[in-house]
Amino acid sequence: MTDSLLLGFPDYQAQAQNLARALGIDYRQAEIHHFPDGESLVRLPTELPPHVIFCRSLDHPNDKLIELLLACAVARRYGARRLTLVAPYLCYMRQDAENHPGEAVSQRIIGQLLAEHFDALVTVDPHLHRIERLQQAVPLGERAICLTAARPMAEFLRQQFQHAILLGPDSESEQWVAQVAQLSGFQHQVASKLRHGDEHVSIELGRHDLQDQIVVLVDDVASTGHTLAQAARQARQAGARQVYAMVTHAVVNPNTSRTLQAGGIHTLWSSDSVSHPSNVITLAPLLAEGVRSLD
Repeated sequence: MTDSLLLGFPDYQAQAQNLARALGIDYRQAEIHHFPDGESLVRLPTELPPHVIFCRSLDHPNDKLIELLLACAVARRYGARRLTLVAPYLCYMRQDAENHPGEAVSQRIIGQLLAEHFDALVTVDPHLHRIERLQQAVPLGERAICLTAARPMAEFLRQQFQHAILLGPDSESEQWVAQVAQLSGFQHQVASKLRHGDEHVSIELGRHDLQDQIVVLVDDVASTGHTLAQAARQARQAGARQVYAMVTHAVVNPNTSRTLQAGGIHTLWSSDSVSHPSNVITLAPLLAEGVRSLD
């Protein structure tokens, strides 16, 4: 990849530098200045190779998306012929249908926007609920690469426990918990969830027997923490000795830690797709595989 450069951003610097090292290519950083009115100034190096790889996770995405579009225009103006976006957390994937008249289907809109500005996309465990392939949301064909953190998550859990029950807190989590269970050799179960609002959910475990078991909740995203906390309460009522949680993306708010602790979750573990103190899995080797597969 001698004709490539990785460009990072201040909010995701350490992870982008890890990816550049994993790929064996140079790293440079975009400069971002925020004006008092909220607008962004983006400045890139002016000497660019034919292939520029942007690495930025898209949690809290609104400013980041605008800055990426500005960066794309600059990169092409200064000689980049191919632009790849590595976005370990891919935003706006949850709204995949018009649930009420007049709603924007953000998955399609943002997916199309990214496809118009980038030649390739690499992401990890995007929240694809009603569609089977990332290409259906981001129309880049085979150059839309969807990776999963299931293997490093399974390896991490095997280092922590000789035996554990993996529990998906709802039906949407089944794809992740099943993969991690298969790779780790641990048993898994899936609960059902009824959502009453953004922060109000109820969890039903059914007849699962968790007596004196170590339980690890597995999901793609932790945000408010209410789903995980409710699942943890149910697991404890079913006899679980200790409850942990592992997610790919810790897209959390300041209240999440208190919510998880109140629910009886001993520890939250996550990948470094989003910077957070719970990060225990470095995604750079996985992301490097995804980028190399594009050549």
